[in-house]
Amino acid sequence: MRILIVEDDMVSRRFLGKFLARYGECDIVVDGMEALDAYLIAIKEEDPYDLICLDIMMPKVDGVKVLKAIRDFEIQRGILPEDKVKIIIITALADTEFVNTAFDIGCEAYAAKPVDTDKLVEVMNKLGVIRLDQ
Repeated sequence: MRILIVEDDMVSRRFLGKFLARYGECDIVVDGMEALDAYLIAIKEEDPYDLICLDIMMPKVDGVKVLKAIRDFEIQRGILPEDKVKIIIITALADTEFVNTAFDIGCEAYAAKPVDTDKLVEVMNKLGVIRLDQ
């Protein structure tokens, strides 16, 4: 599995990188512009991401704008819903408006900071990007 971690906070970035590395190959970027670049490069190289963990509050381009740009790109390219990248929004915000907006645009789940790894694994299993041993 290919995972893109988009996080401007170094501690969160390192934590997610180490944790998610056991599930797949992780690329890590620090802002929304780098996230869009990484996403488009992966598409161009025909090696797309399976999962994006996307922070909402970031410099340059925030996570909601990144999410919208990715979903708009997928629509323009005619990518089927089952083939779209799975996106988990990660936020320290208690503001439900941001989270509701992200769901309206097309994120599959969200995780509050600090990230509960057990819940993150459950979400990834429900999204079908990993399989938990039964």
